[in-house]
Amino acid sequence: MATLAFDHLVLMLRDRLTRLAPRFEEDGYCLTDLALHNLGSANRLITLKDSYIELLGWPEGAPPARKEIADSPVGLDALVLRSTNAQQTYEYLKENGFDVNPVQRLERPIESAGTQATARFDTVRFSTQPIPGFRVYFCEHLTPEYVWVDSYMKHANGASTLSDILLTSSQPKSVAHAFAVLAQADATAGGNGEYEIALPNTCIRVRHDDSATQARIEAAWVADEQGACRPFNTRLA
Repeated sequence: MATLAFDHLVLMLRDRLTRLAPRFEEDGYCLTDLALHNLGSANRLITLKDSYIELLGWPEGAPPARKEIADSPVGLDALVLRSTNAQQTYEYLKENGFDVNPVQRLERPIESAGTQATARFDTVRFSTQPIPGFRVYFCEHLTPEYVWVDSYMKHANGASTLSDILLTSSQPKSVAHAFAVLAQADATAGGNGEYEIALPNTCIRVRHDDSATQARIEAAWVADEQGACRPFNTRLA
């Protein structure tokens, strides 16, 4: 099986989505319009060349409608891998002993070329997270043309790709190998004790941290067309 590509990084903003999203526009990112999912969540996207960063939440003052994100704290929340066939992904995960849920359809209305359309996704999520500390799931894009829209991919700060994502854990080898199985990839050990999972469009690094009682998504970097990287500033304070 081919190694899966990285699809998107989720930044959870809970019911502060509307208030906090403009901070990323101040940082030079072009954000998509606010959209509401059929499952009750809301998002705005930072769309990059071959992945994106999802600012996720729900309407201010309303209780969270989606059980799987109701208890997610504000911050970097989930790593999403790209499936080319959600049903096959589900079967692969079941065969490998993961506690996985059936394929679920996710939709949100959008405006495209002045007309109303629907962006559709098939997702595969877990009943029990395979790496305690953050969420992982899989997304098959049924309408990718409604996500990767040229007008939303022109960022004033030059952002083009999501180059690196750093995870920290007190058990980096275990975390790296678990994620590698999910991505159908290899985990390699570096000389500094850091593990690396190379995906087709980004690099996942796992670093040792004794203080991390659970694994966590520590940081991410975006790169411009020339390859110059900058940290993704979550700007939540």
